[in-house]
Amino acid sequence: MRIVLTIWLAIAVTAVEAQPVGMLSQPGVVALMRHALAPGTGDPEGFDLGSCATQRNLDARGRAQARHTGAALRGAGIRFDAVWTSQWCRTRETATLLDMGNPEERPALNSFYGGRGDRAGQIRAIGVQIAALPRDTRLLIVTHQVNITALTGLGVASGEIIVTRRTSDGLEPVGSFVISP
Repeated sequence: MRIVLTIWLAIAVTAVEAQPVGMLSQPGVVALMRHALAPGTGDPEGFDLGSCATQRNLDARGRAQARHTGAALRGAGIRFDAVWTSQWCRTRETATLLDMGNPEERPALNSFYGGRGDRAGQIRAIGVQIAALPRDTRLLIVTHQVNITALTGLGVASGEIIVTRRTSDGLEPVGSFVISP
């Protein structure tokens, strides 16, 4: 079952105490967040992974969304043992603004939208990396829609968090939510 909650900052502290946000405090949870609002689709011609100026980036609403999401999660007592992100500027900035831990870049989380990357290889690699963690590790992953959909079978909005638990077959979605600025 997929639950989508839109939580406005004014009521975030009360709302994040409800499920599925409360599941984030459970040992072994894997939270998959699509980067915050970044207008457009894909990346412009001339995309260069090493230059944020050539990429689609967060706008002011996206930066506010990331800050508010992090503040609401911290306010609800949510903590993560590890934060992983792709190497794209919009995911790294989202992860940094969440302030939920020191983001660690994982190339397997890079977008494979529009023929970039190796979908099957990256999904396999990130699955191996997740499986290598101690079972009780609480992990936050900030990545792209295509990666999250490949891992969960679910669509995901900008800034949305899909809450999953690990199974022998991969990740099992147990809920989702968005905290809106």
